[in-house]
Amino acid sequence: MTELSTIYKLSLVTFICFIKACSSSSCPVLECWFVQEKTGRGGGLTGATSQEKSLLHIRTDAHSHTTKSQQAPSDINPDRVYSITDPAATLCHHSLNPPRGSVEKPQCEINPFSPQPSDLKWVAPLTDSGLSPIYLEADWFSTSLQGLNKQVAISTIMRAPTATKEHNVILSVTSNTVSVQSRLGEPVLLDCGFWVDSSSPLSGSGFAVEWRYQFRGDGRLVLAYDGKTDRLADAKEKGATLDFEGLHEKGNASLILQEAEVRHSGMYICSVYLPHIVAQVTLELEVVEPPSVSIYPSPLPLAVQGQTLTAQCEASGFAPLSLELSWEFQGIDGKSRPLGSGSVTGHRQAWDGTYSQSSRLELDTTKLDLGRGGEVICVAVHLGGKRQASVTLNIIGFSTPSIEDSMGMVGVAVVLYGLIKFVSWTFTSSGSDVAGQQEKKDK
Repeated sequence: MTELSTIYKLSLVTFICFIKACSSSSCPVLECWFVQEKTGRGGGLTGATSQEKSLLHIRTDAHSHTTKSQQAPSDINPDRVYSITDPAATLCHHSLNPPRGSVEKPQCEINPFSPQPSDLKWVAPLTDSGLSPIYLEADWFSTSLQGLNKQVAISTIMRAPTATKEHNVILSVTSNTVSVQSRLGEPVLLDCGFWVDSSSPLSGSGFAVEWRYQFRGDGRLVLAYDGKTDRLADAKEKGATLDFEGLHEKGNASLILQEAEVRHSGMYICSVYLPHIVAQVTLELEVVEPPSVSIYPSPLPLAVQGQTLTAQCEASGFAPLSLELSWEFQGIDGKSRPLGSGSVTGHRQAWDGTYSQSSRLELDTTKLDLGRGGEVICVAVHLGGKRQASVTLNIIGFSTPSIEDSMGMVGVAVVLYGLIKFVSWTFTSSGSDVAGQQEKKDK
C-alpha cells in the first residue's frame, strides 16, 4: 500500500512539473512588422512609411531565460528582435501561437510611440499637473495584434530603457469580441478589458475610457468616462453604459448596448488612457435581422387555363441591405422548379432603419405549363437566414384530363346511367299498374 502511495505522489509531481513546463513555454515568438514613418525630405512633408520584419520573444517573468541566444533568421535584422515581458500574459493568447507549419498567421504590427498629454476633457485631468515625469524618457513602442480567426484583438504600450531591447508591457487593451452579430432589439456586449503594470508610476494617476463609433465616414462619441474624477462625459449615446464596478475592480471596460438598433452597425473603438499614453482596439458590430415574407393576394384566385395571374412577394423588416428574392413552383406531383426572380423593386427603408423589398411575378398558365396547379413559393435569402412563403394555385379547364379525372368521369357516367334506368323502370311500372286498374273499372 505504501508503494502505491509513493508511485501516486511521484506521478502527481511529474504531472505538475509537466504542466508548469507547458505553461512556461506557451508564450509564442511573434512575427511582426515594424512600421515607422520615413524621414521627410524637408518642407514639412512627411515621407512614406517603411516596414521591416521583426521578432518578439514573449515572457511573463523578467527574470526567466529568454531565447536571445537563438540566432535570428537571415531575413530579420538582429536590431528588430525584441524581448517582451508581459506579466499579464496577454500576448500569450493561444490564437497568437498557430500550429507549426500553419499557413495562416496572426496579424502583428509594432510602431514607435511618443507619450504625450491629451486635451480631451475626460482625459486632461490625468495630466493636470502639467509635468512630464523622467520615467517617460525611454524608448516606447505600441503593438497591435489580431489572433487567428479574429479570436482576440490586443493593443499594448511597451517601455524599454533607452537603447535597449528589453521591453515591458505597461498597458494592454484586449477584446474577445472582434466581430459581433446581434438581432434587432437584443442587448449587446462589446468586450474590452485593460491591464496596467502596477509597478509603473503611471498606474497611480487614474485612467479614462472612451468608446467611439465609425461607419462609412460617420463618426460619433458613444461614451466617455473619467475614472479619476468618476464622471461621464455629457455626450453619451442613449442606451449605452459600462459596468462601473467591474471597470474599477477588474479593468472591465466593455460597452453595453441595451437594445441593438440598425444604426448601431459599424466599427467601435475602445480606447483606454493613462497619463501620457493610450491603447485602443477596434471591434465590429453587425445588427442582422432576417426578413418577414408574405405573398399577395393570398389565397390566389381560381385560375382558368390560359389565364395570367399576378402574385407579389413582400420581404420586410430586414437588415442589412443585401437580399435575394426568387420564385419557385411545386406541382401536385411534389416536383419543384424555379420561376426566376420576377420583377424586383428597389429597397425601401422604414423608420427603424430596417429595409423592405418586393418582387412581382406574372403567372401565365399557358406558357409556364403549371398543370392543374400547385404551390407558388417566394424565397428570400439573407444574411440572417432563409425565409419563404407560399400560396396555393388552382387551375381549372385543363385540356388533357388525367387518369384520375377520366376514372371519375366514368364513375359519374355509370351512376347517372343507373339512375336514369331506375327512374325509367319506376315510371314504367307505375304506368302499367294504373292502366290495369282502369280496365277493371270499365268492365
